[in-house]
Amino acid sequence: MIEWTSKKDSREVEGEGGGSSVSPMVILTTVGAIVMGTVAFIIRMKATKRPASVKKIILPPLFMSTGFLMFLYEPAQLTGWQVMEALAVGLLFSIILIKTSKFEIRGGHVYLQRSKAFPFILIGLLVARIVFKLIVGDSIHIAELGGMFFILAYGMIIPWRIAMLIGFKRMDKQRIQNERKKEKPIMKPTL
Repeated sequence: MIEWTSKKDSREVEGEGGGSSVSPMVILTTVGAIVMGTVAFIIRMKATKRPASVKKIILPPLFMSTGFLMFLYEPAQLTGWQVMEALAVGLLFSIILIKTSKFEIRGGHVYLQRSKAFPFILIGLLVARIVFKLIVGDSIHIAELGGMFFILAYGMIIPWRIAMLIGFKRMDKQRIQNERKKEKPIMKPTL
Protein backbone atom coordinates (compact mmCIF):
# COMPACT_ATOMS: atom_id res chain seq x y z
CA MET A 1 0.00 0.00 0.00
CA ILE A 2 1.35 3.47 -0.86
CA GLU A 3 1.34 6.04 1.91
CA TRP A 4 1.14 9.68 0.86
CA THR A 5 2.36 11.06 4.16
CA SER A 6 5.97 11.07 5.20
CA LYS A 7 6.90 8.01 7.15
CA LYS A 8 9.15 8.07 10.21
CA ASP A 9 11.72 5.34 9.82
CA SER A 10 10.93 3.11 12.76
CA ARG A 11 12.63 0.20 11.06
CA GLU A 12 16.13 0.71 12.39
CA VAL A 13 18.69 -1.90 11.58
CA GLU A 14 21.73 -2.60 13.72
CA GLY A 15 24.75 -0.66 12.57
CA GLU A 16 22.74 2.10 10.84
CA GLY A 17 23.11 5.75 11.70
CA GLY A 18 25.93 7.58 13.41
CA GLY A 19 28.75 5.51 11.90
CA SER A 20 30.69 6.59 8.86
CA SER A 21 31.40 3.07 7.58
CA VAL A 22 29.57 1.60 4.61
CA SER A 23 27.37 -1.35 5.52
CA PRO A 24 28.10 -4.78 4.01
CA MET A 25 24.58 -4.79 2.51
CA VAL A 26 25.32 -1.58 0.57
CA ILE A 27 28.57 -3.10 -0.73
CA LEU A 28 26.81 -6.35 -1.67
CA THR A 29 23.99 -4.58 -3.52
CA THR A 30 26.48 -2.28 -5.26
CA VAL A 31 28.48 -5.27 -6.52
CA GLY A 32 25.18 -6.87 -7.59
CA ALA A 33 24.27 -3.73 -9.55
CA ILE A 34 27.63 -3.77 -11.33
CA VAL A 35 27.22 -7.44 -12.26
CA MET A 36 23.64 -6.86 -13.48
CA GLY A 37 24.77 -3.82 -15.48
CA THR A 38 27.51 -5.87 -17.12
CA VAL A 39 25.02 -8.62 -18.00
CA ALA A 40 22.60 -6.01 -19.41
CA PHE A 41 25.40 -4.58 -21.56
CA ILE A 42 26.35 -8.03 -22.93
CA ILE A 43 22.70 -8.91 -23.66
CA ARG A 44 22.13 -5.57 -25.40
CA MET A 45 25.22 -6.01 -27.59
CA LYS A 46 24.13 -9.53 -28.57
CA ALA A 47 20.61 -8.27 -29.32
CA THR A 48 21.97 -6.05 -32.09
CA LYS A 49 23.21 -9.16 -33.93
CA ARG A 50 19.74 -10.74 -34.16
CA PRO A 51 16.57 -9.34 -35.75
CA ALA A 52 14.26 -7.47 -33.40
CA SER A 53 10.67 -8.53 -32.82
CA VAL A 54 7.61 -7.34 -30.93
CA LYS A 55 8.05 -10.22 -28.49
CA LYS A 56 11.66 -9.24 -27.71
CA ILE A 57 10.55 -5.68 -27.00
CA ILE A 58 7.48 -6.42 -24.87
CA LEU A 59 8.54 -9.44 -22.79
CA PRO A 60 11.40 -7.96 -20.68
CA PRO A 61 9.18 -5.39 -18.89
CA LEU A 62 6.54 -8.07 -18.32
CA PHE A 63 9.10 -10.39 -16.76
CA MET A 64 10.50 -7.53 -14.71
CA SER A 65 7.04 -6.71 -13.34
CA THR A 66 7.32 -9.65 -10.94
CA GLY A 67 9.67 -7.39 -8.97
CA PHE A 68 6.62 -5.50 -7.71
CA LEU A 69 6.13 -8.42 -5.32
CA MET A 70 8.92 -6.89 -3.20
CA PHE A 71 6.41 -4.30 -2.02
CA LEU A 72 4.53 -7.01 -0.13
CA TYR A 73 7.52 -6.94 2.25
CA GLU A 74 6.74 -4.09 4.67
CA PRO A 75 10.24 -2.53 4.87
CA ALA A 76 10.29 -2.15 1.06
CA GLN A 77 7.00 -0.23 0.96
CA LEU A 78 7.40 3.36 -0.16
CA THR A 79 5.65 6.62 0.50
CA GLY A 80 3.79 8.30 -2.33
CA TRP A 81 6.53 10.92 -2.61
CA GLN A 82 9.25 8.29 -2.91
CA VAL A 83 7.31 6.59 -5.72
CA MET A 84 6.80 9.89 -7.56
CA GLU A 85 10.47 10.87 -7.15
CA ALA A 86 11.71 7.51 -8.44
CA LEU A 87 9.28 7.57 -11.38
CA ALA A 88 10.30 11.13 -12.30
CA VAL A 89 13.99 10.23 -12.35
CA GLY A 90 13.23 7.07 -14.33
CA LEU A 91 11.27 9.07 -16.90
CA LEU A 92 14.18 11.50 -17.27
CA PHE A 93 16.65 8.67 -17.80
CA SER A 94 14.29 7.04 -20.32
CA ILE A 95 14.70 10.06 -22.61
CA ILE A 96 18.38 9.23 -23.01
CA LEU A 97 17.60 5.61 -23.87
CA ILE A 98 14.85 6.61 -26.30
CA LYS A 99 17.14 9.05 -28.12
CA THR A 100 19.87 6.43 -28.55
CA SER A 101 17.70 3.47 -29.62
CA LYS A 102 17.26 3.34 -33.38
CA PHE A 103 16.29 0.57 -35.78
CA GLU A 104 17.61 -0.29 -39.22
CA ILE A 105 16.73 -2.72 -42.01
CA ARG A 106 19.43 -5.27 -42.82
CA GLY A 107 18.98 -8.29 -45.03
CA GLY A 108 15.20 -8.03 -45.06
CA HIS A 109 14.91 -7.86 -41.25
CA VAL A 110 14.63 -5.08 -38.67
CA TYR A 111 17.60 -4.78 -36.28
CA LEU A 112 18.29 -2.55 -33.32
CA GLN A 113 21.27 -0.37 -34.24
CA ARG A 114 24.29 -0.67 -32.02
CA SER A 115 24.61 2.62 -30.18
CA LYS A 116 28.11 3.91 -29.43
CA ALA A 117 26.60 5.91 -26.56
CA PHE A 118 24.96 2.90 -24.86
CA PRO A 119 28.04 1.73 -22.88
CA PHE A 120 28.58 5.27 -21.61
CA ILE A 121 24.91 5.65 -20.71
CA LEU A 122 24.91 2.34 -18.84
CA ILE A 123 28.14 3.17 -17.00
CA GLY A 124 26.77 6.65 -16.18
CA LEU A 125 23.56 5.17 -14.78
CA LEU A 126 25.51 2.66 -12.70
CA VAL A 127 27.85 5.33 -11.34
CA ALA A 128 24.89 7.60 -10.53
CA ARG A 129 23.16 4.70 -8.75
CA ILE A 130 26.26 3.83 -6.73
CA VAL A 131 26.96 7.45 -5.74
CA PHE A 132 23.31 7.98 -4.78
CA LYS A 133 23.29 4.76 -2.76
CA LEU A 134 26.48 5.72 -0.92
CA ILE A 135 25.15 9.21 -0.15
CA VAL A 136 21.68 8.23 1.11
CA GLY A 137 22.35 4.59 2.00
CA ASP A 138 22.57 5.37 5.71
CA SER A 139 19.48 7.58 5.87
CA ILE A 140 17.06 5.39 3.89
CA HIS A 141 16.38 1.76 4.77
CA ILE A 142 18.10 -0.59 2.31
CA ALA A 143 14.78 -2.24 1.37
CA GLU A 144 13.19 1.16 0.65
CA LEU A 145 16.22 2.13 -1.42
CA GLY A 146 15.92 -1.11 -3.37
CA GLY A 147 12.23 -0.39 -3.97
CA MET A 148 13.02 3.12 -5.16
CA PHE A 149 15.65 1.85 -7.59
CA PHE A 150 13.20 -0.75 -8.89
CA ILE A 151 10.54 1.93 -9.49
CA LEU A 152 13.18 4.13 -11.14
CA ALA A 153 14.23 1.28 -13.44
CA TYR A 154 10.64 0.36 -14.31
CA GLY A 155 9.78 4.02 -14.89
CA MET A 156 12.73 4.16 -17.28
CA ILE A 157 12.10 0.90 -19.11
CA ILE A 158 8.37 1.26 -19.83
CA PRO A 159 8.57 4.53 -21.84
CA TRP A 160 11.75 3.29 -23.54
CA ARG A 161 10.12 0.00 -24.61
CA ILE A 162 6.97 1.79 -25.78
CA ALA A 163 9.14 4.09 -27.92
CA MET A 164 11.07 1.05 -29.18
CA LEU A 165 7.82 -0.69 -30.11
CA ILE A 166 6.62 2.35 -32.04
CA GLY A 167 10.00 2.65 -33.80
CA PHE A 168 10.07 -1.05 -34.58
CA LYS A 169 6.52 -1.00 -36.01
CA ARG A 170 7.39 2.01 -38.17
CA MET A 171 10.58 0.36 -39.48
CA ASP A 172 8.83 -2.99 -40.02
CA LYS A 173 6.13 -1.24 -42.05
CA GLN A 174 8.87 0.34 -44.17
CA ARG A 175 10.52 -3.07 -44.59
CA ILE A 176 7.24 -4.60 -45.80
CA GLN A 177 6.72 -1.73 -48.26
CA ASN A 178 10.26 -2.22 -49.59
CA GLU A 179 9.60 -5.94 -50.10
CA ARG A 180 6.34 -5.23 -51.95
CA LYS A 181 8.13 -2.82 -54.27
CA LYS A 182 10.69 -5.50 -55.11
CA GLU A 183 7.96 -8.10 -55.77
CA LYS A 184 5.91 -6.01 -58.20
CA PRO A 185 6.90 -6.85 -61.76
CA ILE A 186 7.76 -3.90 -63.90
CA MET A 187 5.43 -3.85 -66.91
CA LYS A 188 7.16 -2.98 -70.17
CA PRO A 189 5.04 -1.58 -72.95
CA THR A 190 4.55 -3.99 -75.84
CA LEU A 191 5.14 -2.88 -79.39
